[in-house]
Amino acid sequence: MDPQLIAAAPAVTHRWPGQLAAVDMGSNSFRLEIAQVTDSGLYRRVDYLKETVRLGGGLDNEGCLTEEAQQRGLACLNRFAQRLRGFEPAQVRAVATQTLREARNRDAFLRRAQQALGHPVEVISGREEARLTFAGVARLQPSQAPRLVIDIGGRSTEMILGLGRRPLRAESFGVGSVGLSMRFFGDGRYTEAGFRAAQIAAGAEFEEALEAFAPEHWREALGSSGTVGAVSQVLSAAGLGEGRITPAGLRWMIEQCLRAGSVDRLELPGLKEDRKPIIAGGLCILYTLAAHFDIESLAAARGALRQGVVFDLAERLAVRQRSDGAPVVGNDVRDASVRELQRRFMVDVQQAERVFSIADVLYRQVQPKAGAESRRELRWACALHEMGMMVSHHDHHRHSAYLLGHVDAAGFSQSQQRRLADLVLAQRGGLRKVEPLLEQEAFAWQALCLRLAIIKCHARGPVRTDALSLRRNATGAQLDYSPAWADTHPRTLYLLREEADHWARTPWPGLQLPEPAAG
Repeated sequence: MDPQLIAAAPAVTHRWPGQLAAVDMGSNSFRLEIAQVTDSGLYRRVDYLKETVRLGGGLDNEGCLTEEAQQRGLACLNRFAQRLRGFEPAQVRAVATQTLREARNRDAFLRRAQQALGHPVEVISGREEARLTFAGVARLQPSQAPRLVIDIGGRSTEMILGLGRRPLRAESFGVGSVGLSMRFFGDGRYTEAGFRAAQIAAGAEFEEALEAFAPEHWREALGSSGTVGAVSQVLSAAGLGEGRITPAGLRWMIEQCLRAGSVDRLELPGLKEDRKPIIAGGLCILYTLAAHFDIESLAAARGALRQGVVFDLAERLAVRQRSDGAPVVGNDVRDASVRELQRRFMVDVQQAERVFSIADVLYRQVQPKAGAESRRELRWACALHEMGMMVSHHDHHRHSAYLLGHVDAAGFSQSQQRRLADLVLAQRGGLRKVEPLLEQEAFAWQALCLRLAIIKCHARGPVRTDALSLRRNATGAQLDYSPAWADTHPRTLYLLREEADHWARTPWPGLQLPEPAAG
């Protein structure tokens, strides 16, 4: 569909029931995939838009996105936003990859990107990108053979070993077709020395993976990326290998580049103009992978990151629909990740459940219209708020926040892990460390409910979920409890008064407690 036609389309005010949208903000191209996943798991594409943005080519010497690159990305997202009119927030997920993992000014760009798109944009880790890519391939091209899936992006390459729908190992490497092409072929000239140097640089990135992804671990190799698709099309058009990528086919393409001598003179059958400037870097990565990992034949895969995002989103929504938004154990891979983190860091699960039982009641009282995702985030924060105790009991909230912000957790974006880390950091002590975040109403209420729940459960024994109640008032929040309860819980009451003092020192309106009983 022509982006200009999209921009001129009339506003859509109704919903698109059953449709899900994935926005993949890659280092070379931005893609919008709209699809439906049936109850039986079948995938039906509704629409697909792609624009070459070259965001990865817009990093300056300081590691910041240039304004020109940002404008290209924002213009594309504005066009995508036109197509997404009428979609509910829960129907859309936008993910960003390596360039925004690297960019020093990513937060400023993400704010502008979210405004342009009209939906949040999440930066995902390299391993999460790999997991989602494998999910797309495994669902659209099922097989029970052990597989190696390769995804060559603009600034990173992901490698995944998997069996069926289960990824067994996933890694991300900081080399991609855009970055390598800019570094070794930036002047547009092709030389033997340039190809040799680019292959050595790529080999240095992949060297640590030689054993983990050795040929004995897989029986078939698939490639999921624009680079693999472009090379496959060229080889097919040239009558070489029926589109399968082989070392011989790659050598032929490299020879064609060297004969041409430059990008401007390169003529390869089936190669699109927008792919020409970065094809040399992609070829070097593919040839290095074939040589290092003994890949005799690589097939272009059906399925990619964007389809994996759609399937992942469908599973998240299925959990919500069964529980009407209440956090439950279901198909959401993030729940499994939280349970694994609890096991790995020896979290006191009973205490975590006690804290959540109180926090959830309080949060529903003050945020009755909060979305399911906000409640789930609060549950995860409760589940993991003590994971830092494995490091040290002293300042464990800081250890918990650091671990939660940096650990690999399948299903979570880097953006969401940062939110959870901030929430866990806010669980105790002074609030100055998170004061700027208190300007966000959703965060402030989540933090308050978490802190109150931890205070209520400080004795680490059975708790009543109806002893405290929380309500909004004109000056912030009012915490209520009976005089009889206060008389029998003096230590908890002492901690609650300290808590009110903490909030009184912030710009946030504050926390009020009942007046002490007279006499």
